[in-house]
Amino acid sequence: MRLIRKPVLCNYYVTYRCNASCHFCDIWEKPSPYIELKDVEKNLKDLKKLGVRVIDFTGGEPLLHQQIDAFLRIAKKLGFITTLTTNALLYPKKAEALKGLVDMLHFSLDFADAAKHDEVRGVGCFDFVMKSIEIAKSLGEKPDILYTAMNENIHELEKIYYNICLPNNLVLIVNPIFDYNAVETGGGLTQENLHYLTKVSRWKNIYLNEAFIKLREEGGNHVDDPVCKAASSSIVISPKNELILPCYHLGKQEFPIQGDLYNLYKSDEVQKLAALEGRLPECEGCAINCYMQPSFAVEINRYFWKALPSTIKYNRLKGTWKNIF
Repeated sequence: MRLIRKPVLCNYYVTYRCNASCHFCDIWEKPSPYIELKDVEKNLKDLKKLGVRVIDFTGGEPLLHQQIDAFLRIAKKLGFITTLTTNALLYPKKAEALKGLVDMLHFSLDFADAAKHDEVRGVGCFDFVMKSIEIAKSLGEKPDILYTAMNENIHELEKIYYNICLPNNLVLIVNPIFDYNAVETGGGLTQENLHYLTKVSRWKNIYLNEAFIKLREEGGNHVDDPVCKAASSSIVISPKNELILPCYHLGKQEFPIQGDLYNLYKSDEVQKLAALEGRLPECEGCAINCYMQPSFAVEINRYFWKALPSTIKYNRLKGTWKNIF
């Protein structure tokens, strides 16, 4: 049964450019412009009219954009919940400007060992994460650590948890790796590692949407009975000021926004493509977290109930997601 019939999340790509080169991501390989302030301001107003509650300013590396604080300020003024994930290379320089503007601030960290983390990220950013934690706490911010769980680093979770998160009273967000396009991710997590993640998800200060695990155990999205509601629960905007459907990773079609996101999204052409969410051949087996998270929230099914306890837990820890609905 459909619970919410409007988009709740916008993945707003401020640029595809990145100052890292993570092996499990290909976004940084793409040439890209930067979004423009005038487009952001108009699009955010239209997103508000469409019912969106959460704006994820993403990339690439979102802090590469010189006006990222201005975008966040507009979003907060309009009443959006804001979220931003960074590799932390630029956070020490931008921390003061970002203070109070990001409701869910995530620092990416995949290894407790600096050399290993920097090797996976393709750049020396471990020390910047550690410095950024100190700076954020000194400013009264409550950052999270975003850990991408892979078979190659599963043993690092407890080191990050006990050595970094608990001493700093930070939430550890566990983000299971997912396959997409031709990106080499190692074939997804083993069953043993999925069971391990289920166990640790119950620990204090760890957030893992358990529906992610269930989805992987059941083979991901299935086109004959899709759980994916990417195009109807999320709106994706590119750095070129285009609406991307049905999602960023599949990106079947890009529609120039041209100053009228509201009517573009409501148009027959867009809605016909959106109606194919989860049913296209490429959607078979998909388990992309950033689109499954809102999909679990808008329709009551077995994934909704599986996701609910972890969602309540994060709400209790952070006090932000309660404002979505």
